[in-house]
Amino acid sequence: MQEIVRVENLCKSFRLSSKQRRLEHTKDKIRTAVDHLTFSMNAGEIFGLLGPNGAGKTTTLRLLATLLRPDSGDALIDGSSILSDPAAVRAKIGFLTSELRLDPVFTPNDLFSFFAALHGVPEETCAERRRAIFDRFGMQSFAEVKVADLSTGMKQKVSLAVSLVHDPDIIIFDEPTNGLDVLTARTVTEYLLSLKEQGKTMLVSTHIFSLIEKLCDRVGILIEGKLVRCGTLAEITDGMTLEDRFFEIYRETVGDVL
Repeated sequence: MQEIVRVENLCKSFRLSSKQRRLEHTKDKIRTAVDHLTFSMNAGEIFGLLGPNGAGKTTTLRLLATLLRPDSGDALIDGSSILSDPAAVRAKIGFLTSELRLDPVFTPNDLFSFFAALHGVPEETCAERRRAIFDRFGMQSFAEVKVADLSTGMKQKVSLAVSLVHDPDIIIFDEPTNGLDVLTARTVTEYLLSLKEQGKTMLVSTHIFSLIEKLCDRVGILIEGKLVRCGTLAEITDGMTLEDRFFEIYRETVGDVL
């Protein structure tokens, strides 16, 4: 199998303000969000990052999407370094995050055209992709409705559409079904599986066990910024359910705090 993503000793820390230290009841002035993270991804696979809130999943994805710069380490995305060639990385990936801020005065049609122009997608190609994606997610009915008037599920569909406007081969999803109703979550999950059938490579960050089980070829368990396990579901679970195995690993790592 062809390796397409290589993460090597990635580290990222943040300085905590006095207010943050008070709220979190800690005297630590520095928090290590990602701690010497190393893993690889093969072309065409779905790799899951599983961990609780605060484990470092979102920070990891932001580093790989070049929204943050690591303190040390590097990652190669299809041969391009997040440190030395971030523009090339951004051209090769799609990045979907629940924190994507959609301008409330624009419509889905406006946003799709805007992001297509940013990526240099020709107008004819943009129109074809708009039809395909909007039809897939049933977006035609609200294509001219302002974002401010859309539901959470509709906004997530718009975010997914603009993240894929340039038809990237490598896609990073941060909690793709977070906050969605069961119908929209099912639609998104099925679409991710269809992307895999097209040969896309995907990194999916989530804390939802069933999503990992349904989507992922391999999974890395991230706890307190460290990758404590990595392998296929069969290798990780060793005959247990993923949920039970995760909590067993969690207790082994941080102690019996649950």
